[in-house]
Amino acid sequence: MARITYRELQKAVAALAVKVINDADAILAHTTQLADQAADTARLADGIAALGVDPATVAETTQLARLMDGISDSNRAYAAASVDTYAAAKATHEQNKASHGGIAEAVSRSSVDTSNLSREWLRQE
Repeated sequence: MARITYRELQKAVAALAVKVINDADAILAHTTQLADQAADTARLADGIAALGVDPATVAETTQLARLMDGISDSNRAYAAASVDTYAAAKATHEQNKASHGGIAEAVSRSSVDTSNLSREWLRQE
């Protein structure tokens, strides 16, 4: 099992939370773009229907617009779940700070070398 310090854990959780929210923002940007393209495709289907293009082509174009809109809706749900994941990571980070922050701060200020302390002894204390 890899050893990780409290500070490394804090940095990793904070970095993960930032990455999750940045990725959610990127997904939302792509989702908005896809929704706009779906609306354009639906308008195109209406336009080609008015021009008298064969019904099969109009139906395929309309179906494509619906699929794109469905993907856009799914992406919005995925992005919302990412925001929930961010909130959970942030809450975990805050709980970790509240539970262990004082200990980590005391150890980091201590002049005693604590690198060789038995983790089992600390658990028992």
